[in-house]
Amino acid sequence: MNNIKTIQVLGTSCAVCNSLYEISKEAVRELNILIEVEYITDIQKIISLGMKSAPVLVINDQVVSFGVFLNVDDVKDIINKINDKK
Repeated sequence: MNNIKTIQVLGTSCAVCNSLYEISKEAVRELNILIEVEYITDIQKIISLGMKSAPVLVINDQVVSFGVFLNVDDVKDIINKINDKK
């Protein structure tokens, strides 16, 4: 069962932020989840979440990762853990 309602990547359009966006879209494709990954470049949104570094990965309105490079398997693991909790 898929409990993922929203996935957002918040970033500054830097290479690492852009990469996380693409990686997140790939993870969603590989897991066959029908959801659009949103890319937000609004610095105020990042700050409003209390984050001081990007990229930020937000799933179901919860920050699940920030300031680190994730690969496709990392993102899939995070998604699977969220799905397993509910």
